Amino acid sequence: MSVDRDEVLRIAQLAEIEVDDASLPELADQLSRIIEYVAQLGTLPGGEQNRPFIAGPDTVRLRPDDVRPAPLALPLDELAPAFKDGFFVVPRLGQFDEGAAER
Repeated sequence: MSVDRDEVLRIAQLAEIEVDDASLPELADQLSRIIEYVAQLGTLPGGEQNRPFIAGPDTVRLRPDDVRPAPLALPLDELAPAFKDGFFVVPRLGQFDEGAAER
């Protein structure tokens, strides 16, 4: 696939960059080569037979990626000074302001 001048201008407009007319042919050529390279990557075989490279000896294995809940260090009712009906109880705003008792 080759990219033409109008497509370069459209891409530049979407990217909100200014492109002068002198650099349009070079940009079109560069974008065409990038698209051709990405198309080549799509033809590579993939799947289970192609293992990723992992540095180190083959005896080193990664741990299984098990999703499990992390337990809290403390129960919820010990995390706050006041806990009632599943909620943390916090002081009312302004309760500790000077003059709040006078209101």
